[in-house]
Amino acid sequence: MDPRTAVLLGASGLVGRYCLRALLENDNWNKVVALARRDLGLAAHPRLEQSVVTDMSKLAAADFAGANDVFCATGTTIRKAGSQEEFLRIDYEMPLSAARAALEAGTQQFILVSSVGADPGSKNFYLRTKGELERDLIRLKFRAIHILRPGLLLGHREEFRPGERMATRIAPLLNLTLYGPLKRYRSIAAEKVGRAMVGAAKQEKSGTFVYEYDDIVRLAAV
Repeated sequence: MDPRTAVLLGASGLVGRYCLRALLENDNWNKVVALARRDLGLAAHPRLEQSVVTDMSKLAAADFAGANDVFCATGTTIRKAGSQEEFLRIDYEMPLSAARAALEAGTQQFILVSSVGADPGSKNFYLRTKGELERDLIRLKFRAIHILRPGLLLGHREEFRPGERMATRIAPLLNLTLYGPLKRYRSIAAEKVGRAMVGAAKQEKSGTFVYEYDDIVRLAAV
């Protein structure tokens, strides 16, 4: 197998942490570059290169030199961002700018964590922003684009989110009621999403692919 390099955006986040772990457990990549807004505090690893990047919109093609695959697990909430404008900057402008730089550098695959219900035509600002990012990312013409649309993410977050904490308590029961077309709204462990990102990249397909609950669960086991 030819040597491959992966770049992970948002390595300090809930999904990003698990994606990083899955990448390091997998020998498909001989080098993993983890970009995060703060130091990860991880022990040295022979295949891991860590870098603190406070503003990913400033990343240039040189930052992705040699990268075959870019994994994007960045994201925030409107509440944490403080305004819709800042949310738009973090969840749309920054990842799209990074994707353009990666494409310029010759990156072949881009793997994105989006959200169930993402739609550029949605009346919901959050879902509309996610949908606009998906739409504009697809226009960049990577060899392969993998978009994961999970529902509520389950896992321990470093920041306190009271609404999500309450939701995670009832999520297992709620999942039992979601069947058929509603199954895609099921909550899912962030660890499975992180592993599914890696599973998607390992398929080595060409084209644009969108994954929801069942597909994410399947890919997490690849």
